[in-house]
Amino acid sequence: MTQTTNLRKTAPTRWLTVTALLMAINVVLSSYGLPVPGGHLYLNDVIICTAAILLDPIGAFIVGGVGAFFGDLLLYPTPMFVSLVTHGVQSIVISICVRKLPLKSQVLRASIGVFLGAIIMVMGYSLGRAFLYSTVEYAILKLPFQILQAAVGAAVSIFLCFKCGLLKLWNRMETV
Repeated sequence: MTQTTNLRKTAPTRWLTVTALLMAINVVLSSYGLPVPGGHLYLNDVIICTAAILLDPIGAFIVGGVGAFFGDLLLYPTPMFVSLVTHGVQSIVISICVRKLPLKSQVLRASIGVFLGAIIMVMGYSLGRAFLYSTVEYAILKLPFQILQAAVGAAVSIFLCFKCGLLKLWNRMETV
């Protein structure tokens, strides 16, 4: 399906370095949000979706789930386990879609993956908020921000990987 090799097996030091760098970016982006009327908009979905397109499912989980977990742990620990599960599953689904869907177009596979990942993120956080704060109203109040965050993350990651050439650069790095 995809031309990429498994960097984790062929160059484990490079895989670990890139995964750690992307996870650190996720920690920063999940720790600080842009203030918007009624809440905050976090841009960590951009790095989560981008990493999931580039990395294998294990690396994607580390960047997405573990990175968001540590970001929450630093400043706002209440939803850290919700972040671990939600962004972890989101990352794995995107990575698997990019690598395993039986479609010729890698852009289409990635688009389907980030769309499914956005649904997972919105549903995971909505259910997590309803459970953590024991109120469905709070989850519904935050729903527009979750949808916006998921949409921005999906769109920007597709743009970065395919229009800005990040995926081509990544594939070139894997063959060096």
